[in-house]
Amino acid sequence: MPPLLLAAAFAADLLFGDPRQLPHPVVGIGRLIRGLEALLYERIRPRRFGGVLLVVLTLLATGVLARGVLTLADRLHPLLGLLAAGWLAWTCLAVRELHRQSALVVSRLAAGDLPGARAALGMIVGRDTGELDEQGILRACIETVAENSSDGIVAPLFYLGLGGPLGGVLYKAASTMDSMVGYKNARYRDFGWAAARLDDLLNWLPARLTALLMVACCVPLGLDAGGAWCIARRDGRKHASPNAGLPEAAAAGALAVQLGGPACYFGRWQDKPTFGDAGRPLTVADYRRMVYLMYLLSTAALLLAMAMTMVVKTNG
Repeated sequence: MPPLLLAAAFAADLLFGDPRQLPHPVVGIGRLIRGLEALLYERIRPRRFGGVLLVVLTLLATGVLARGVLTLADRLHPLLGLLAAGWLAWTCLAVRELHRQSALVVSRLAAGDLPGARAALGMIVGRDTGELDEQGILRACIETVAENSSDGIVAPLFYLGLGGPLGGVLYKAASTMDSMVGYKNARYRDFGWAAARLDDLLNWLPARLTALLMVACCVPLGLDAGGAWCIARRDGRKHASPNAGLPEAAAAGALAVQLGGPACYFGRWQDKPTFGDAGRPLTVADYRRMVYLMYLLSTAALLLAMAMTMVVKTNG
């Protein structure tokens, strides 16, 4: 993938967010997953094997369709091929959308609309939000920006740099499967096992890269780079996920706040670990600093991905 085309896709995401007026691959992937789940869940035993089939069939169908679109567009006209590649890359990124949705939560909170803030937060997090107070809403909002900086921005850019639009779309397929079936509840504990493990594998390196980029980006923003490094090393492995804790811990250290702690999922409270040291209440200003950090590390990740595309092209 040409580096300038990747930069153009990134710029399109910053300017326009998700291309909602165009067909969106992730929407199609989600429908495919739901259809395969309906087909496989009750028919295949053991359920873990059914989940493996879900992963294989989803990735196979996604890869074939994406490659078909790219090949057909390129054969019709090279410019059309570039547009198709840029469009697929654009749909893999979520910088503007992450900011837009989290800012909606905070704007409602700042306006004193606690029910509205809870409802908006419920659209972007997996936890129950109906009983959260102002601190709980801010904490969840900052956490989701930190965590999604890894799996919604850095990881897609990493796989776009490594494998072009096909690599980016396959990563999004794996990430979408995890978000839909990768839960440790009665329905998905076995059926979603393969999707969750694949997501853990694919995000292992990007999560660590995200934490390192956060540390580096603290310096120009005047945030606590030393705190980000120390808290990431101290608390990053506390999370049940091998990856999610690192960006959250680095963010907590950068902002000099405490994130994490107990949260309610599907009506049951879970005693989740904390990241960082408790010292002061969270504020809207902390959220804004997290957004600045997210934008800067996104730009750094783009530059790294562009360099990767040149290395891949040279070695290819």
